Amino acid sequence: MTVLWAVHELDKKWRLLQKHKTALLAYHNKRFEEESRRVYEENRLGLNQQLFKLIVKALENAESEREVDDVDSKFNLHFPPGEAGLDEGQYKRPKRRLHYSICSKAGLWEVASKFGYSSEQFGLQISLQEMRVDEPEDSKETPEDMASNFTCALFQDPQDVLKGARHMAAVEICYEPVVRKHFRSIYFDNAEVSTCPTTDGNTIIDSFHEFAGVKWLRNKPLLKFDDAQWLLIQKAVDEKLLQVTIKLPEEVLNKLISDSHEKYLSYGVSKFAQLWNEQRKLILQDAIFNHILPSLEKEARSLLATKAKNWLLLEYGRLLWDKVSVAPYQQKENDLSSDDEAAPRVMACCWGHGKPSTTFVMLDSYGEIVDVLEAGSINLRSQNANDQQRKKNDQQNLLKFMTEHQPQVVLLGAVNLSCTRLKDDIYEIVFKMVEENPRDVGHEMDGLSVVYGDESLPRLYENSRISSDQIAGQPGIVKRAVALGWYLQNPLAMVATLCGPGREILSWKLSPLERYLAADEKYDMIEQIMVDVTNQVGLDLNLAANHEWLFAPLQFISGLGPRKASSLQKSLVRAGAIFSRKDLLTTHGLGRKIFFNAAGFLRVRRSGLAASGSQFFDLLDETRIHPENYALAQEIAKDIYREDVGDDNLDDDDALEMAVEHLRDRPNVLKSFNVDAYAQDKDGLSKRETLYTVKLELIQGFQDWRRQYEEPSQDEEFFMISGETEDTLAEGRTVQATVRRVEAQRAICALESGLTGMLTREDYSDDWRDSDLTEKLQEGDILMCKIKSILKNRYQVFLTCRENDTRSNRHQIVRNPDPYYHEDRSSLQSEQEKARKEEELAKKHFKPRMIVHPRFQNITSDEAIEACV
Repeated sequence: MTVLWAVHELDKKWRLLQKHKTALLAYHNKRFEEESRRVYEENRLGLNQQLFKLIVKALENAESEREVDDVDSKFNLHFPPGEAGLDEGQYKRPKRRLHYSICSKAGLWEVASKFGYSSEQFGLQISLQEMRVDEPEDSKETPEDMASNFTCALFQDPQDVLKGARHMAAVEICYEPVVRKHFRSIYFDNAEVSTCPTTDGNTIIDSFHEFAGVKWLRNKPLLKFDDAQWLLIQKAVDEKLLQVTIKLPEEVLNKLISDSHEKYLSYGVSKFAQLWNEQRKLILQDAIFNHILPSLEKEARSLLATKAKNWLLLEYGRLLWDKVSVAPYQQKENDLSSDDEAAPRVMACCWGHGKPSTTFVMLDSYGEIVDVLEAGSINLRSQNANDQQRKKNDQQNLLKFMTEHQPQVVLLGAVNLSCTRLKDDIYEIVFKMVEENPRDVGHEMDGLSVVYGDESLPRLYENSRISSDQIAGQPGIVKRAVALGWYLQNPLAMVATLCGPGREILSWKLSPLERYLAADEKYDMIEQIMVDVTNQVGLDLNLAANHEWLFAPLQFISGLGPRKASSLQKSLVRAGAIFSRKDLLTTHGLGRKIFFNAAGFLRVRRSGLAASGSQFFDLLDETRIHPENYALAQEIAKDIYREDVGDDNLDDDDALEMAVEHLRDRPNVLKSFNVDAYAQDKDGLSKRETLYTVKLELIQGFQDWRRQYEEPSQDEEFFMISGETEDTLAEGRTVQATVRRVEAQRAICALESGLTGMLTREDYSDDWRDSDLTEKLQEGDILMCKIKSILKNRYQVFLTCRENDTRSNRHQIVRNPDPYYHEDRSSLQSEQEKARKEEELAKKHFKPRMIVHPRFQNITSDEAIEACV
């Protein structure tokens, strides 16, 4: 599916590119006509016409948005937007005049044409599109003598004329699309990125900082940026913590200059030829270093940002896919007497500290609320007699609750350390229930699992508008528990529920870097993932018609969308049940095109209210086989049935249905069916892929291809309960700990996350041999410590306060270091010295002036003169 989305995106970009080219061509023709009416010199007009033909041809041949922009930039350079059409006396917006335009209007374009090859000719030669045949004709006079004929008020001496003409030639080379394409290819293939911290950045960015991995990069090629690393660099630069340089390696740059000289300079050996070659070298120097390379660096930064964002979007989609493409929870040993597709009966529990209190919600196999129990005293740890009695009462109530409803799995929202004790209490009640009342509980209760669940998504549902519509009148903690259970029973439907008009799903934090993505960018990726998973899984219409929350993925069925899905949902709910896919066309008002797009993903089977009826159901409606291929499926079923049973009387519909049912009940017959041989016998090689699909669906319709649910690992449980991540809690990180109990040999502390911190006497100070912690610490003291080690299975961390440990990096571990990471202190020292000198110089020249104006800058006269040049 990823390939199809990529093709879809490329198609959209191509159509936009064609529209852009068409619009630009029309605009260029209009502007050229306006410009031609203002030019009276035939020589200049002829050159303009020749130039415009080249621009039109380049625009037609442009194959990317960047190439189109290059052509447009060249056009605007030679035909800048004028002021034609303005009435006399009308106010004009002041515009910035380029130095190129000033030189051109002063007639220096004639001098620029004397330098030899035009920018077009240079571009064709350096890109090897045209071999060098005609040598540039060197003038028989010196550049200064020729320039003396073009002096004017703006350019009063030959050197000024030559400087202006060189500028024109350099700018034309820079704006030439073929030249830019050639230089761009070399630049993007070879340019390297280096980073180093600023003075502030060196202090702020430690080994656990977000920018630690990009603090010191040396000569990392642009092509090696294949993740979101550039977004971090960009943010660090914006915060003035990092400095970034992008440049070509010295050998590549030297070769580029050498090749440019070879293609642009004259091979003449005369005195005049050498003088003109010096001018040409200055032109190339200006073009390459002052125009082309700076603009390509800007492009490279933009390209890296776009590339990093695209990678981050795909990573965001992958993380969402991992959350959504999970099959419903299945017991280790299914009850063979029950529906093999039915979700488990779930008892969902959300911990509460009192207001609201800990709540248990019982959900049936379809996600409907069966019962609710509040047990506010079940997690009490007090030894008070009244508290113990209240806790015992809650335990008895929970025992009765579970005995009555027989849950198949208990799901506990993991939010803090109290949940670990609550899990032990629940297991204790389960064991007691099985031991004391073995006759009252089913065999399923013997292996009843208590699993942790992540409450991040249920909390979004709790505060969403749709929760008030679906579970009206219930407190927030009940809504949260219901969502917790729904995610276990049907992850796809639960996530789709938050993809409504409120787009609450955007608040689900999947990646620490997702803040670099815009909301619309994230939602486009969410839609792609939801469409992929929904159409892979399909939707049981009869089941959803009786349980509203299961309708949530309907909007992602191919051909529908929110509006059509809402209309179809209302129609199905009114009808109560659907008995054939054809009813979608006749009874429920789907258009023919929409039906053909959606039918293969909408499942019609004997479920919901239809389960108790006696209506006929077409077995093919329970498969992914599209209605237009029903005849093909029936023909396969008939041929295999005839060969297996020997009955040729298969002409009526009932006989065909019997043949299909025969194959569904005997999948082994189908497994030995040779699709390739059958396709060859029936001259149906063009439908071979369809035949494979038909075979798989006849074996098992709508087989679930999602990965099986797996209970959280120990690491996942630890991070859910602590609320920490691998980035926020790691060995070597500094944390704040509050002392809870002090003994002579150790102090027991509490971290902000609720984890227990152990501080031994040896780790308290460097001179620990003579210290007794009871003399050094008191309950309630707050310490800044470093983490020595983490025991995830016991939810404990070992701490150190020793000065040697807090100063050193011994416990710091750099995870996944970049191969181009290389610390260079010498460059940092030079930068610090430079910053110090600039600060001293600024203080020396600074004169306070009480001027309040948004444009005012308090600078020296030299700086003002430099800014005006």
